Amino acid sequence: MDSSLNSKAETQSVTPPLEDNASIGESSHSDEAAISSSLETAGDGNSSRPPTISSKLLRMLEAATNWRPALIKMQNSDEVFDENDGAVSEAPRTKRQIQYPEQTREFDSRLTKTGRRSSSHSISHSSTDSNSSGGSDAENPQDEVSPRDLQQINSKGNRDFCIKNIKMADFGRREIELAEDEMTALMALRKAAQDFPVFAWKGESEDDFWWCIDRCVNVEGWEPNMILDDGGDMTHWMYKKYPHLFKKVKGIVEESITGIHRLHHLSKAGKLCVPAINVNDSVTKQKFDNLYCCRESILDSLKKTADIMFGGKQVAVCGYGEVGKGCSAALKAMGSVVYVTEIDPICALQACMDGFRVAKLSDIVRQVDMVITCTGNKNVVLREHMDRMKNGCVVCNMGRSNTEIDVSSLTTTELVWQHVRAQVDHIIWPDGKRIVLLAEGRVLNLSSSTVPIYVLSITATTQALALIELFNAPEGRYKQDIYLLPKKLDEYVASLHLQTFDAHLTELTDEQAKYMGLSKYGPFKPSYYRY
Repeated sequence: MDSSLNSKAETQSVTPPLEDNASIGESSHSDEAAISSSLETAGDGNSSRPPTISSKLLRMLEAATNWRPALIKMQNSDEVFDENDGAVSEAPRTKRQIQYPEQTREFDSRLTKTGRRSSSHSISHSSTDSNSSGGSDAENPQDEVSPRDLQQINSKGNRDFCIKNIKMADFGRREIELAEDEMTALMALRKAAQDFPVFAWKGESEDDFWWCIDRCVNVEGWEPNMILDDGGDMTHWMYKKYPHLFKKVKGIVEESITGIHRLHHLSKAGKLCVPAINVNDSVTKQKFDNLYCCRESILDSLKKTADIMFGGKQVAVCGYGEVGKGCSAALKAMGSVVYVTEIDPICALQACMDGFRVAKLSDIVRQVDMVITCTGNKNVVLREHMDRMKNGCVVCNMGRSNTEIDVSSLTTTELVWQHVRAQVDHIIWPDGKRIVLLAEGRVLNLSSSTVPIYVLSITATTQALALIELFNAPEGRYKQDIYLLPKKLDEYVASLHLQTFDAHLTELTDEQAKYMGLSKYGPFKPSYYRY
């Protein structure tokens, strides 16, 4: 029985100073023509045949698994993680003594990452509670022992991992098997898979979080040559702590807006010494992980935590990007009256055309029943807003960072925190007014709900192909810059997932392809096309 642990990363971090949008756009490239040759599409004219991985791509996958990438996917502290085997077939890793003289202090200026509790302070114990809507706060006795203090061994006799409880490996394996039917493309890529050590568990403290990251890098006899990041924490840690290793990395794949901002910050300062692929702005990531996923999970999350009736409720959705669009559409369909706040006139106009009223939060905060942040920015909902909210107003975050709601301003002596149940706290004002804060301001659907398996497959497949592309790219194709995911790879990820719906693509004739100036097998849209 395989007993390693598979996890989905959603740890976010504080966004560095944002750069001008124009400068960011100038530093991104797609280089699609060079990429198209790296994939071969089976074009036998039978459009009903499910897409398959070409022999060349399989060779690329096999070549990619001859090295050990730094798959740094740190988990949200409120996610449930399936346990699998942590073993690898390479030389055993010897743990070196890790020194953390000023580690916590060094990162105090950076607010607590999404899905984690600060080691020095936790507003309530909800971050270690069950994700179940009706779950009790009873804790497992083993929860009192840090996984770092446990001596665990998997079914292959390997100790090179640190997770919550290896005894749950069989349960985790069954959960994975249930998920595989929805993960069609990821199953195809898994033909060239291997095991990786995992250092992650539910309920990590701030210190645990950085310890896990360091354990993935600080190893005798082994060096990472790729980084797969979500939020930029591993990139930041290697750049600061292990600059000699950072310079040897062949490439970085980043999937969050927070991490992309941090990469652009490095690039503009001339400190990005390796190429990076921006997966966050790929079409498949934006539409499925952001729009369609949030359209479903927002309702599930609110029901599980606050038992809300949506019909007739007035809701303020801060931000009308892909996440905001998904949340707004779902709430409107349930009969809610939705207001949208926006800084971007294009997104604001889209909201108006979709039937939403665009307003400033300060103008509507007294009347709304819910405030949902979806911006990825900081200090979107301030103490002054919460002071003016009506009694019982629900406040939550669906964005990419736990900095959107100014939760720290609520930790004052005049306010009382009352823990209700998992992921639900009442903040009580001196006059008796209370607001309902969900997941302590962390990403709600990751803390209180589940991300659809199908979405995980799309995102993970995109990331895997981006890693393979960077690793196998010929010398000079990618410079020390940030690149968009090649359109060819985006289309390939989508085609692999169509078989779930028994969908059959129409194939261009030679005459049609020539007329349009396209290859019969893609890419079918230019890089600037907006889906």
